[in-house]
Parts: sequence; C-alpha cells; structure tokens
Amino acid sequence: MAILRSLLLLSLAVFVFTSCRADPDPLQDFCVADFQTGITIDGFPCKPASNVVSDDFFFGGLANAGNTNNIFGSNITGGNVQSFPGLNTLGLSINRVDIAPGGVNPLHSHPRASEIVFVLKGELLVGFISTANVFYSKVLKAGETFIIPRGLVHFQYNTGKDNAVAITAFDSQLPGVVVAPLTLFGSKPAIPIDVLTKTFQVDASVIQLLMSKFGQATSPYN
Repeated sequence: MAILRSLLLLSLAVFVFTSCRADPDPLQDFCVADFQTGITIDGFPCKPASNVVSDDFFFGGLANAGNTNNIFGSNITGGNVQSFPGLNTLGLSINRVDIAPGGVNPLHSHPRASEIVFVLKGELLVGFISTANVFYSKVLKAGETFIIPRGLVHFQYNTGKDNAVAITAFDSQLPGVVVAPLTLFGSKPAIPIDVLTKTFQVDASVIQLLMSKFGQATSPYN
C-alpha cells in the first residue's frame, strides 16, 4: 500500500508539474516520434497515425535497476523522447536514478527543463545552487520530493547505507544534461588548460590530473 500511495502522489505531482511545461503545446492528440525520416527539426517529425501502435506509448526501461559500477556510483536511466517516442510534443519525460551508498549523481544541469525528484527507496541529499550563489538542499527519504528549477546546477548524493532509487520527472520531452566534471575536464576537443587554470586558480598539474580522471570517464546517464 505504501508503494501504491507513493506512485499515486508521483502521478499527481507529474500532472501538476506538466501543466506549465516548457515545450510548446501540441496541436494534435499525439505525435509519435519518427526517427527514420532523416529530417532535422526542433523536435522530431510525426509517425503517420496509421502506423502508430500501443507500444509507442509504452516504456519499460525504468523497471530494472541500473548498473552503478562507475566512478560516480550512480546510474540514470532516461525515459525521454529518444527512448520513448510517444513523448514527442507532449512536454514531459521521466528518469530512474539508482545511486549506491556514498555514490552521487554528480553536479549537472538540465538546460531545457525544471525537475521534480521523488525518492522511492533509501535516503538522498538533494541540492541546487541559485544564480545568486545560494545553496538549497534537503535530505529526502522514501515518499518525499524536491524541486530543481530549470537550468540550475544540482546533484543527488546517497547519504544512506543502502542503495537509493529516485524517479525524476521533467517538463520537457528532452531536457538535456550537462554533467559538470565531464564537460569541464572531459570535453572533446579539450578546453585549453590555460583557461581552466585561470578559472580555477590552480596549477596546470591539477587540471591535467582532473583531465586524466574524467577524460575517459563513463557518464552515469544512459
């Protein structure tokens, strides 16, 4: 019953959350993404309605735990339009976040969406930094939620002794993600070392160490 109540609360939150979604309003019942046309637009063209099937509106990718065996100890399974084509033009998406004890969904931002974090299991410290450089955070337990405003840098960190699971919902079909350490120290081509040493006020050897660590790191986002 506790899980059922939690899922009902999440459904209500997503409904309210998406009533002011970031993506444009659709002009038809649905527009299942057609990835075969080769046409590039801001979004994806629609599959012909005659070819749409029930499975286009189904996604089972969040049912299984993600592999957290990486340097961050976390795994994010994405349920956005690229894996769930029925979301096209509907202005919402959903992720599953698995974090091992002591693991982190590292500092990152979503340039195209606000986010609601709903903890299903375990204990997570969730926080974001505003443009006024103020840090807001809360330790969440199962059944509790936290809002991340659009575009702000944020994280989730497992402060508990067991694996934690959260569901994150977004008001965009494709929120995008910028993972800070991978972006700064693992971009290709690399950001010039002089820029990074001046920005962070450290020696080049420190930047080179960080580049060696994150240059080949695997993103926790799937």
